[in-house]
Amino acid sequence: MPPNESANFDPLFSLVLVEPQIPPNTGNIARMTAALKIPLYLVGQPGFDLSDKHVRRAGLDYWEYADVRLEPDVREFFSGIPDERLHFFSKFADKNYTEATYARGDCIVFGSETSGLPGWIFEKYPERFVSLPIFQKQVRSLNLSSAAAAGAYEALRQITA
Repeated sequence: MPPNESANFDPLFSLVLVEPQIPPNTGNIARMTAALKIPLYLVGQPGFDLSDKHVRRAGLDYWEYADVRLEPDVREFFSGIPDERLHFFSKFADKNYTEATYARGDCIVFGSETSGLPGWIFEKYPERFVSLPIFQKQVRSLNLSSAAAAGAYEALRQITA
């Protein structure tokens, strides 16, 4: 179920991972989303089983407090969300993540560690992309859990300001 379709649940925002591949990253992100009391959507096919000990170890004792929701179909998931509610993070975006305006109910979206977001998402939502600054050209990317934390806490800062 896409965010905000339940009358009983009104999160500040949701964090979305599209086909994550590295268990400890997802575990770290699940711990953060538990701390923020926001849902974590795992969309598409994760590259691991959620019972993987590395996912659980990274989530520590907080895993039971994480609201992790599995959505198997990437296209179907995004089809139910208005474009203006989506913030896609990509190193290929020109707009800085702090220049975006985040609002209650938005989705903060990250792609796979190995392949990023699917090409059709770039084509369908070209104006909805933001990036985190990387000033050293030799550094090709940031760790997914670090990037998710930066995006989540900027959204939190704006929404609760």
